Amino acid sequence: MRPIISKLLILFTCIFGVRGIMFNLLPNTQKCLKDEMQPKQLVTGDYEVTDLPGQKVDYVIKDSKGHILSQKDQISKGKFTFSSEHYEAFEICFISKVSPHQRGLTHDVFLSVKKGVETKSYEGYGEAAKLKPLEIDMKRLEDLSDSIVQDFAIMRKREEEMRDTNESTNNRVLFFSIFSMCCLLGLATWQVLYLRRYFKAKKLIE
Repeated sequence: MRPIISKLLILFTCIFGVRGIMFNLLPNTQKCLKDEMQPKQLVTGDYEVTDLPGQKVDYVIKDSKGHILSQKDQISKGKFTFSSEHYEAFEICFISKVSPHQRGLTHDVFLSVKKGVETKSYEGYGEAAKLKPLEIDMKRLEDLSDSIVQDFAIMRKREEEMRDTNESTNNRVLFFSIFSMCCLLGLATWQVLYLRRYFKAKKLIE
């Protein structure tokens, strides 16, 4: 039983692993990363920036409406935490600032982001609830399973919304096409009748 649970944990870790990334930040530039979060979902992160003399790096996290969720100046190493009441896309930006009289160097930035069930500390939970290691693993698997079900439910809801939008758009296009054809047929009929009366008035036809 224990090996099976260990394999399942490895599988879930691969799917829902910590979103860690390392990148270079050029002098006097900014680099932004975007992600999404579900309603009332906790988002935490760890960051570390190489320390270079005379240079500083700031970070700011904003939602899709431009509201600041977290911000700090002159960072080197630390953490951040935020959440939202609604489904939201957020953007994490790291900004390099170097004096114009100084030749800037490239910063190395490491960022690790966790969301939802990834942010839970099962070790502390197990100690508080006096659970055995196997029970802690089962609790972790249960939470991961619930997270997967919720993600699939959200994906299904989005798919239904997109399908409804497509069907609505197709119906509107169809009605517009029919209306355009009726207008063209009406205009063509009016032109034929007008020209017929005109030629009869000029006695060009009988």
